[in-house]
Amino acid sequence: MGDVLAGNHATWEFEPDAVLIRFERGIRAPKLFQTLRERRIPHEALASVTLAPGRRGTVMLHAVPRVGADPLMEVAGGQLKEGCDPYRLVLPADRETLAEYYAHELRARLGRERDEPAERFLVTVPEPPLHFKAYDGKASFDGRNVSFRWFWTGASTAKWKAGDQTFAVSDLSGVEWRSPDGLDGCLRLVRRGDEPRPAQADQDPAAVVFGLGYGLVHESLPFAAAVLQAVRTTNGAVPVPVRVGGRRDPADIADRIRHLGELHQAGLVTDEEFSAKKAELLAEL
Repeated sequence: MGDVLAGNHATWEFEPDAVLIRFERGIRAPKLFQTLRERRIPHEALASVTLAPGRRGTVMLHAVPRVGADPLMEVAGGQLKEGCDPYRLVLPADRETLAEYYAHELRARLGRERDEPAERFLVTVPEPPLHFKAYDGKASFDGRNVSFRWFWTGASTAKWKAGDQTFAVSDLSGVEWRSPDGLDGCLRLVRRGDEPRPAQADQDPAAVVFGLGYGLVHESLPFAAAVLQAVRTTNGAVPVPVRVGGRRDPADIADRIRHLGELHQAGLVTDEEFSAKKAELLAEL
């Protein structure tokens, strides 16, 4: 196609075998977009393309990646807010006809395997070195090793006793990421042959926990995706993203509710937040 479609916070350039997405870096653009800057999405990485009415006189062009095609979306596990979805392009309603044309053209270029999980990652993520500050420590990734350096102001006694941690990518089988927008955001590394771990991430030396202003999405999500991509590239391990849907271990849910209750009693969580989060956890059973 070779054409360009400019929307809110991003521009899609249609190449013969891919869509090149360039994200706006203005102050109004989501910070995740500013971090990603540019992404090339091969047609073979897409499962579907839709066009739907948006808000306030807009339409939304949405490309859906295949399962296993994009490490960023795999590790996000459906937790991204709609406005931060890098596969959505918001356009003025008067460009609906043009958007429908490009949607039709893209659909015609999707491969026959679009409904099947991808055998390998097809979309790249930011390259290391990467780092970010969590609530209880600093996480660093140099391409071969992930390191956690604990903060004395936030790390639990269990983590201080374990000491600073370094994990070789070759020893990992996956990454778990829970959005910092929730009450229990964290990044956990899954080690090969890992024994049962503490239910709470703040007690797990293979995890860092997020807090207000720490572990922000635009910092921690690309970090987690880069580690996941390195794991798959290094040893072919099956990625282990957070599972938002489906049934969870009742014991894990009970521990999380107990921890939530402690935060509530300490005045760190409001009555409304406690009730909403408790209901959310119970719904996972």
